[in-house]
Amino acid sequence: LVLVVALISLSFGGAVGLMFLMLGCALPQYNQYWPLFVLFFYILSPIPYCIARRLVDDTDATSNACKELAIFLTTGIVVSAFGLPIVFARAELIYWGACALVLTGNTVIFATILGFFLVFGSNDDFSWQQW
Repeated sequence: LVLVVALISLSFGGAVGLMFLMLGCALPQYNQYWPLFVLFFYILSPIPYCIARRLVDDTDATSNACKELAIFLTTGIVVSAFGLPIVFARAELIYWGACALVLTGNTVIFATILGFFLVFGSNDDFSWQQW
């Protein structure tokens, strides 16, 4: 029951975040679809950590360079997702109101991605080491 509630909450968070992104693009006073490029960052952000989690043995208690590199790359992707709408607004490709809506959507989406890894990332029933 707890996992069902978590899954529904995460899907609601993702829908709200995408709604803010779409509002920043499609409202009649903004009407520019440049902010949709942040969708690439949403797709790319979990990839380094997922790859590192598969490569690293979690029984080691010390810090691991592979995991730290993955966290560094993920941080760079997230910062780029927040920077792109600001650059678009400074270049006057989009309005500042659209930039604020996209940044709000970014915050909600990345909080949802983090929540997914906190809820579903720790208990990995399927492991590649079984093969």
